[in-house]
Amino acid sequence: MNIVLYIIFGILAGVFGGMGLGGGTVLIPLLTIFLSVNQKLAQGYNLLTFLIMAVVAIIIHAKNKLIDLKSIIWIVVFGAVFCVGGALLTTIVDTKILKIIFAIFLILLSIWQFVSALKEKS
Repeated sequence: MNIVLYIIFGILAGVFGGMGLGGGTVLIPLLTIFLSVNQKLAQGYNLLTFLIMAVVAIIIHAKNKLIDLKSIIWIVVFGAVFCVGGALLTTIVDTKILKIIFAIFLILLSIWQFVSALKEKS
């Protein structure tokens, strides 16, 4: 049964990741909640799958001329630099605290998306 869930979760993460919504926002909770995968291990799985999904998505979006490299260079530079800090931080932060931080992030992200959708509608 677990392999079926891994496949389903991979499909969901791939679809959301390909749309630019962040597959990890879906994949990490699915792995930790339904498959009882350790938070840090789930993040590791997410990073590996993200690399592959990101390369495919970048190729497709570049072909469709949906990427403007001049506009995103600073995001890429600072994202890469602070990625090192974030990765190091996860090695010293307790798994329970990491789960709480991630949960707070998801809640805030949900509120932001909900409020943005309401503003767009009105």
